[in-house]
This record gives sequence, structure tokens and C-alpha cells, in this order.
Amino acid sequence: MPEAENQRPDCREDIVRRAFDRDPYADALGFTLRRITADSVAVSMVVRQDHLNFHAVTHGGALFSLADCAFSLASNAYDEPAVAIDTHLVITASSRIGDTLTATAVEMTRGRTLATYRVDVSRDDDRVVALFTGTVFVKKS
Repeated sequence: MPEAENQRPDCREDIVRRAFDRDPYADALGFTLRRITADSVAVSMVVRQDHLNFHAVTHGGALFSLADCAFSLASNAYDEPAVAIDTHLVITASSRIGDTLTATAVEMTRGRTLATYRVDVSRDDDRVVALFTGTVFVKKS
């Protein structure tokens, strides 16, 4: 992936950890920074009662927030800030209270001003429950 060519892994990890530690929304939702590699960022959550909708399954907004968190961390793992300009989520399976969900963001393309990411959200049994794509505008310093 392009990002491994442009940045030291220790610098990338520091940037991602600092951003996650400054995210009160992720903290309020109970998100955990699971993994940072040269080409991915993974964030997880255990589905709680307050993450459920009236069907007693995980609310789409909670799924979107988890995927968006991984997406924002991956896209901002550089010295240049990036802001979302387009996102899309497809829910492919349900999840319930007690399930551990992990959103893994991978950079698909990165140019001078735009970058595109794919985020897979999976249950702890490896079933994919949501597919997210997002594009960011890369702001030049």
C-alpha cells in the first residue's frame, strides 16, 4: 500500500495513538484501539445495551461510528490532515449485545489531494457485518 512507502511505522503509530487518545466520542462509545500496522488500523468495541436499536441488534449509527473511527485514524496517520468528503456503509449481517466488533481500515489509494479507504467491520466469529468506504481530502500544510 502507498502509505508504507511514505512514513516510518513508529511515526505512524504515534500519530494514530495520539489522535485516538484525543477522541472523546470514541471514548464515550467504548472503542478500543486494537491494532496499527504499516497498512491498516483496527478499532474494536463490545456491543452494549446503549448500542442497540429497537430490534435489539446493533444500531447502524454505532456501526458507522466504529467504521468511521478506524477510517479517520487511518486517513490521518500522516503529517498532513485529512477530512472526509464521502462515506458509505452497507450492513451485511446483524450483531447483538456482547458481540465484539472490529473495524479494520485499509488505504486503497492515496494521491496528492484525495485518498480512499475500505473498512471491514467483523464480529468476533469473523463474520463481516458491515462494509464501509470513505474518501478524504488531504489538506496540504
